[in-house]
Amino acid sequence: MLFEMDSSYSPQGDQPQAIEKLIDGLKSGDRFQTLLGVTGSGKTFTMANVISTLQRPAIVISPNKTLVAQLYREFKTFFPKNKVELFISYYDYYMPESYIPSKDLFIEKEAEINETLERMRISALKSVLTRNDTVVLASVSAIYASGDPKDFATMNIFLERGKSINRKELALKLANIQYNRSEDVSAGGVFHVKGEIFEIFPPYEDFGIRLYFFDDEIERIVSFDPINRKTIEELDMVTVYPAKEFVTTQDKILGAMRNIENELEERVKQLEREGKYLEAQRLRQRTTYDMEMLSSVGYCSGIENYSRFFDGRMPGEKPYTLLDYFDREKFITFIDESHIGVPQLGAMYRGDYSRKKNLVDYGFRLPAAFDNRPLKFEEFLSTVGQIVFVSATPGNFEAEHSTRIIDQVIRPTGLVDPEVIVHPTESQVDDFIERMREVKKRNERALVTVLTKKAAEMLSDYLNEVGIRSEYLHSELDAIERVEVLRKLRDGTVEVVVGVNLLREGLDLPEVSLVAIMDADKEGFLRSETTLIQTIGRAARNVNGQVILYADTMTGSMKRAIDETNRRRLKQLIYNKEHNITPESIVKPLYRNIFEEFAGENLDKEREDKARATYLEGVMALKESLDYEDYIALLNEEMIRAAGELRFEDAAILRDEMYSLKKSKQNI
Repeated sequence: MLFEMDSSYSPQGDQPQAIEKLIDGLKSGDRFQTLLGVTGSGKTFTMANVISTLQRPAIVISPNKTLVAQLYREFKTFFPKNKVELFISYYDYYMPESYIPSKDLFIEKEAEINETLERMRISALKSVLTRNDTVVLASVSAIYASGDPKDFATMNIFLERGKSINRKELALKLANIQYNRSEDVSAGGVFHVKGEIFEIFPPYEDFGIRLYFFDDEIERIVSFDPINRKTIEELDMVTVYPAKEFVTTQDKILGAMRNIENELEERVKQLEREGKYLEAQRLRQRTTYDMEMLSSVGYCSGIENYSRFFDGRMPGEKPYTLLDYFDREKFITFIDESHIGVPQLGAMYRGDYSRKKNLVDYGFRLPAAFDNRPLKFEEFLSTVGQIVFVSATPGNFEAEHSTRIIDQVIRPTGLVDPEVIVHPTESQVDDFIERMREVKKRNERALVTVLTKKAAEMLSDYLNEVGIRSEYLHSELDAIERVEVLRKLRDGTVEVVVGVNLLREGLDLPEVSLVAIMDADKEGFLRSETTLIQTIGRAARNVNGQVILYADTMTGSMKRAIDETNRRRLKQLIYNKEHNITPESIVKPLYRNIFEEFAGENLDKEREDKARATYLEGVMALKESLDYEDYIALLNEEMIRAAGELRFEDAAILRDEMYSLKKSKQNI
């Protein structure tokens, strides 16, 4: 099980020295390194070469599902013979439960589980435990609870040709690791029996396992195609792993029930001592119902809030996560787009705690609910080993902790960073249209960023009226719709995409030669140095790349972004001249929708939007019941979550609320 990298090209530009330095640092035991890789410099190719050379498993954590899916596709191309796994939230739609005291409003958890993504998570857990040649592409889900790896590793069934096992006993063992007896094999995680033949369909494999019995003896074991039923391979032995991410023994369930009851009694007495009789009654009623469900069907709604009891953890002890399935000394952690990823990882715990505080205080949940949580940032660092931060705009944490920051500025294609032009805002739309006419003549595309959703819609409509095919991109489009808009931009159906800062991290659009940033001098969340550099980079994959900053004043963010772009551009131009390189635009095939293979059913958009609005209102209402620090932490977490999901209007609302509070506190 060795990594075999498949690529038709070798490292070029800055890639060879970046790969060499990263490998040297990892071999030397450096804990933190940063790969400062510009857009189009082949950061993914560099990471793959490091993994292949060192023959070490790896996890690549990226800020949102779109970026993770893109990286997953690329790593699958580099390592077709190895295990490349996807580990993101298995919810197509998720809104957590919460309670708003001022309105006496309890908001139930709403979720839509995507069975394909759930199966892919299980496949990732199995691969990490059983193979050294595994790369996992993950979102922030990597720091959320994933069950005890010891249970997942030990609660499996080993089957060998020539050995005996009673078929009823085998069926019971499969049921204990969450397999169901069913003729419907489409979802996986099922088994069925037909006379002397026993068929198992693991959710983490593309094939089924067929056992031929003679009485209780296994005569043959084969893998087979579930669709055409043809045999793939004869096997001497096979191990069947759990069908669900969370599995546990009957003894642990019984122990958990006793501990839940003990904590319930203690908590009820505490609430009654504080005169909170309504809360005590509510807690007893809700928890007793959950325990009845657990004892009768082995499951209850919100079972994750009792995870500490099933894991046997002490209060406050960190939960098991995907990271615990890896061998800490072996695997490499890459944090892609680390300028977003690091703050995101750091914000999850405090915000989660703040949201649950009201649920616990008002008798909706036991205190154990606090322990169903993401890792604290310090726990994350202690769980992983060596980390490589990857970003075109590294943040303060990366700069302060990395033993080396490695430039990957020279692109293999010889492309240089785009020319940046500052133009007055007066008649900015007319100026853009004139430039766009030249772009159309070259059969190229453009991106425009504006400040509000309304502005995006109005500008897009106006461009269509003057003969420029345009669509807008903002938070009301779901992930699949966004990908479809960008696909149409690439194939020429659309010539311009207008967005509200949705065109930054990881978007691979080589046809784009013009990027326009309207009102670039509006300093703040949407026009920071990092945002501007990332947006400028969208034009760096085309030889005719040009960026227009429409502004009437030169802000500090603009100056720093332009200076950094010019630094890189000068280095690239000098390198091209010294090596007699003529830049060429990147040519990439049009891929199908990267979410297509694991897209769930279309959700009720009106219901989802209403739930999001209600939840956002609920978050803001918690200001009355949380203390200052807890409320700020909750706002920060929700802002980062919204940004990660590309809901920038929501993020801006939360940001403004947070800044307003901080400013008010400073003025006291």
